Amino acid sequence: MPYSGQTMRQKALTDYMFTSESVSEGHPDKICDQISDAVLDLYMTADPQSRVACETLATTDTVVIAGETRGPESITKEKIEEAARQAIKKIGYDQEGFSWKTVDIDVKLHAQSVDIAQGVDEGTGIDKDEGAGDQGIMFGYACKETEALMPAPLHYSHEILRLMAEDRKSGALKGIEPDAKSQVTLQYKNDRPVGVKSVVVSTQHAEGLSQDDVKNLIRPYVEKVLPEGWMPPEEELYVNPTGRFVIGGPVGDCGLTGRKIIVDTYGGAAPHGGGAFSGKDPTKVDRSAAYAARYLAKNVVAAGYADGCTVQLSYAIGVSKPISVYLNTHGTGTAPETTIVEALQSLVDLRPRGIREHLQLNKPIYQRTAAYGHFGRTPTDDGGFSWEKTDLINELQRILG
Repeated sequence: MPYSGQTMRQKALTDYMFTSESVSEGHPDKICDQISDAVLDLYMTADPQSRVACETLATTDTVVIAGETRGPESITKEKIEEAARQAIKKIGYDQEGFSWKTVDIDVKLHAQSVDIAQGVDEGTGIDKDEGAGDQGIMFGYACKETEALMPAPLHYSHEILRLMAEDRKSGALKGIEPDAKSQVTLQYKNDRPVGVKSVVVSTQHAEGLSQDDVKNLIRPYVEKVLPEGWMPPEEELYVNPTGRFVIGGPVGDCGLTGRKIIVDTYGGAAPHGGGAFSGKDPTKVDRSAAYAARYLAKNVVAAGYADGCTVQLSYAIGVSKPISVYLNTHGTGTAPETTIVEALQSLVDLRPRGIREHLQLNKPIYQRTAAYGHFGRTPTDDGGFSWEKTDLINELQRILG
């Protein structure tokens, strides 16, 4: 249920086409996201109260890790380098120009600014509670287009690449290399997806495979992911449209942390506040408040109070309470929006510390978020993807009736 970027209150046409894209874990930007979150997990394992803001750059034979941290002295450059190397190995890069075994990793992390720390640490901020790590606006969204309560074009785009990667790493899909992108265009009628217009998959492949060879390898994954009867015509299934994609990964394109924020969130079907997630500890509201906003929106939709819901939260650096809380059910709500907002705020403490404690975010759960989307995932027993839980349903129904 996409909405115009001009205003959240302006509803889009009821009949339209909408497109979202995804990128694989081997895309250069996603390599960087995963390394940044691997470093964060390293710190969270050693001390759950660590502060991390980690950025990564990847290019031919080189990875540079920079940013600010505050944590145990036991986290050495050597440990950070090894965490990065293992992240690259897990993705599957062992090729000329970029191999986990030989890539040069340059660690340039330094201590967190004391000016930032004094506004964030409990007892020193403007209201003597743990303040937000920065100002900013964060959005959460949910809709009934898929079981995951995610926009369908993005959901299908993620799933195609995720299944390809799964089989590539198991050996079931041979000749396909880590770098890939997907794009799915859906036809909507009366604001509901009714079919697929086209699918694009571009994937790095081994030397010697023709475009038709690659298309035959990829077609079964598209067929498996899309609902029955939704496969596009053969001429609308575009696989490696340039005809060849052998040079890939950081050899073909420089990667940076935080350049895939729309892929990470809602595929353009909802607004985005602009802040990236990977490499940031949960005191950074760019990440934790975006998770909280998704949690609130998902529970509203899961509880039956809207078919689609957008939540916006805003914060000021060093201030604990949110500056504003906004909710829009896009004309699909079954309860007044102001009443829903009041109910949500009575159930969830939206201060940074409250979010962290409610969602249990001070854990090494982040590297797994850095490919195939931060939302629409399944919560895990160790606390991963806790923002995907729908455990507010009963309380919302008790309050709202």
